[in-house]
Amino acid sequence: MYKVLLVDDEILVREAISKKIEWNELGYELVGDCENGKDAIEFVKSHPVDVVLTDICMPYIDGMGLSKYLSENCPQTAIIIFSGYSDFEYAKQAIQYKVSEYILKPVTAKELSEVLIRIREKLDSKRKEEKKIDQLTKVYHSYTKNEAVIISRILSRLVKGTQEVKRSLDELKEFDIEISGSSYRTVVIDIDVYSGLYEINPEQKKESALMAFVVENISSEIISEYNAGIAFRDVDNRVCLLLWTNRPQEFRKEIVEICKDIQKNVYSAMQLSISMGMGCYVDSLEELSKSYESASEMLQYRYTKGSGIMFDCEEEKQKENPMELEMDYRDIAIAIRGGDREVMDDAMEHMRSWLKTGYINRRKSIAYLQHVLQIVYEVGRETQESFVLPDSVLTSITEARNLDQAMEITKEYALSGLKAVQEACQTSGERQAAQAMEYIKDNYGNPDLSLNSVCEYLNISTSRFSTIFKEETGKTFLEVLTSVRMEKAKQMLQKTTMKNYEIAEKVGFSDPHYFGIAFKKATGMSPKEYAKGRKS
Repeated sequence: MYKVLLVDDEILVREAISKKIEWNELGYELVGDCENGKDAIEFVKSHPVDVVLTDICMPYIDGMGLSKYLSENCPQTAIIIFSGYSDFEYAKQAIQYKVSEYILKPVTAKELSEVLIRIREKLDSKRKEEKKIDQLTKVYHSYTKNEAVIISRILSRLVKGTQEVKRSLDELKEFDIEISGSSYRTVVIDIDVYSGLYEINPEQKKESALMAFVVENISSEIISEYNAGIAFRDVDNRVCLLLWTNRPQEFRKEIVEICKDIQKNVYSAMQLSISMGMGCYVDSLEELSKSYESASEMLQYRYTKGSGIMFDCEEEKQKENPMELEMDYRDIAIAIRGGDREVMDDAMEHMRSWLKTGYINRRKSIAYLQHVLQIVYEVGRETQESFVLPDSVLTSITEARNLDQAMEITKEYALSGLKAVQEACQTSGERQAAQAMEYIKDNYGNPDLSLNSVCEYLNISTSRFSTIFKEETGKTFLEVLTSVRMEKAKQMLQKTTMKNYEIAEKVGFSDPHYFGIAFKKATGMSPKEYAKGRKS
């Protein structure tokens, strides 16, 4: 039975709830009722309860004040708030104080019963989990005081080659452990959540020892079924398997099955993801350190490949060819210069895939990504002198716990470079387009005025200028030049008595006939018709 305390300043409400709810049938016992939060706090100090049902609006200490106290001092207590206030601020505070349920008055017996059933199911689940942990803890404490610890230390020295093989075997015989076979192999198991891939707090570090004990027990049971070796705990709460056989060919497939079974059973029992490094085969116990070192080395590839994976050093590995990244480096530079986000993302994704597919350790992966940062920095500086590569970005790349994190930091910096170049080009483009317009207005009368002469004046390539000018004005250079010349010609035809050939010369046409054609195309009239119409 779970103990319940009811808190409400209205006695009629307390009486109604206490009478209408079938407490025992729901798995509860109503152990008390209080009329305000102050009395409730005094009650729970001497009478711990599992559930508190409380109103919000009460004298002395209200429901939120009571919830705050319970969340800080009785975190295991479930809180149900019922109130006539639907203000969202209460809901936000309810979340802050980890309130289990927030319901509005008037509340029916059926509605409250349904809430209590949900709370009971959560409490049942929590109690089962705590019981399971308590049982494991007791077994673990017993384990740490017995011979298993000594055996683990002997086996650890054996596989690492830090103690003479004969001495290790003699010490193991004292515990009735014999190792025999013509072929040996070690497997190193790491619980992912407690590894360097994740940031763990002190509480999780304590848990890691207990969870490693669970992994060791599961591994021992499975290895015994196969009669294949022994499991023991290594340093840093890693579990190590020492496997041996007299039939090495058949054993190759069997070891993979053993490792798969261990992974599956560990996850089923504790919902823990484990990674496994499978070392090389050796033909003597004196060579065990080679197998152990290769197994440990395989786990470093979790940085790129992720967690929950079996790494077999005996598998043929694709040879690393850094030249494959040269195309990605080039595409990233081109994408940033051209402001093409899609090309940049594609190049980054290909790079991520290449790093994950191969067997590339953390140090090399970071070096490749730092080269990308350098490319982005150099391209950014080409158009934006103030663009920098902060030390914080380099540090973040180095400290990232896996490739995915490091890639996100790299992509974020590359995107900042792309935006910086776009902004610089946009600002520069506006300025260059404005300068070009001024130059055209000042030199439209020069028959030799051309795209090339404007580009020489601005010191910019014709292709770059054409793109910028069209983006800023919506027209080509020739369209703008013709428009300026026609406007000047119209002004002269309206206000002067100059001959057509004279006006043509003034606005930059060396051929009066061509001027006439261009003018009619622009206005729909010949120069003579236009002048006559304007002066009539």
